[in-house]
Amino acid sequence: MARTASLLARLGPHTLRGRLSLVALTTAALIMVILTVVFNAVVRQHLQRQADDELRTRAAAVATTIDTRGPQVRVLETANDALLDANVWIYAGARLVEQPSSTTAHGPLTRVADALVARGGPDCVTAEDHGHGPVRLCARPVPPRAGERAATVVTALDLSPYRSSADTLLLGSLVLDTVMLACTYALTRLAVGRALRPVRTMTDQATQWGAVASEERFGAIRQPTELACLGGSLDALLDRIRAVLRHERQLTAELSHELRTPLSRIVAELDWLQARPRTDAETRATQAVIADAAQSMRTICDTLLDDARESAPTAPGTARVLPVLRQLAAGLDRPTGVTAEIRVKDELLEAGVQAALLERIVSPLLGNALRYARAHITVEARRTRDGVRIDVTDDGPGVPESFAGRLFQPGQRADPDDGHGGAGLGLPLARRLARSVGGEVRHDPGHGPGARFVVSLPAG
Repeated sequence: MARTASLLARLGPHTLRGRLSLVALTTAALIMVILTVVFNAVVRQHLQRQADDELRTRAAAVATTIDTRGPQVRVLETANDALLDANVWIYAGARLVEQPSSTTAHGPLTRVADALVARGGPDCVTAEDHGHGPVRLCARPVPPRAGERAATVVTALDLSPYRSSADTLLLGSLVLDTVMLACTYALTRLAVGRALRPVRTMTDQATQWGAVASEERFGAIRQPTELACLGGSLDALLDRIRAVLRHERQLTAELSHELRTPLSRIVAELDWLQARPRTDAETRATQAVIADAAQSMRTICDTLLDDARESAPTAPGTARVLPVLRQLAAGLDRPTGVTAEIRVKDELLEAGVQAALLERIVSPLLGNALRYARAHITVEARRTRDGVRIDVTDDGPGVPESFAGRLFQPGQRADPDDGHGGAGLGLPLARRLARSVGGEVRHDPGHGPGARFVVSLPAG
């Protein structure tokens, strides 16, 4: 059974057009077979009824030539006697009075006629005459009058012409069915092929759009209702795929951006260690810096990866603000002549986020402030009615008003040729991380000169 199913699966059509055409062909064949059987059965019944009507008509005509008034049944002579006597048996009661010249008293047709007369009443039966083929015989009793003898007329008719007509009609039906099935299959393949042409076009477009990262969508193309629904689903799928790819690129860029600083510290310490022999104390100090930078890289990876997992929200926690700000200020490379001041009135001030996440939120703001400051930056933290506020202020050129609307867009910089490094990813990352814990990062456009960025976080 399994081998047969496997063979049928291999032999069957493998395309949707072929399968639909096969289904249509099978359905049409089943319907045509039923119609052909019913039609030919009706035709054969109708032809038999015609033969019976002709036999009864001839029997009625012959009955008019029979005289039953005397002591014996007599057959009267008529002008069409030869026609009336052809294939006619006349009985007086059960006794054969007259028979066709082509038959004998004990021939097969005469025996059938005898049986019909013995039954009594009008009746018809089909017999096989080996010399002529099928023959239809019908008996018609002649109603006797008072004092008259009973008589019966049996007429016969060769059914070969009727059977030939029925066979011709059957053959014609089969030929017509074959032509109709061939036309049905061809038209179905043509119609299905035309109906599936938009699907093939959509497939080619999807392949092309995937290769060139196009922004085209199926919804912009006029399609039938079913294909429009399919196009809408594919558009949604494409949007989700693009969102995932965008998210992955953003995560990769953010990891590269954040890991660059501790990696630079490691490279610098290693270069410094290899430049000339160091004392044990200097070596231990270098190792401590490298270990601290490596731990910072690990913290950065864990923080960003945890935030990237949408199904796993950021775990709640608290962090003392002052130690985190001091550690950030100490770990950043400050340009020559630039000073940093940390202002926190409440040394026990806590934010409702983990220390690693607080570091990742404030670090890009401090990096930007040190990058653009002329001489001084200030980091001030205080408690507010809604939580904790951290202001990062520098005395640099500030944010151009024309660029303020694109300040938090990934990869955007006010002046890429200003001589400062950076990929335009720090501020978007800080805002995204702050929003993930219910906070916010914004630019204060009313501050001047310089720039001020405000971090709002829930209280610890």
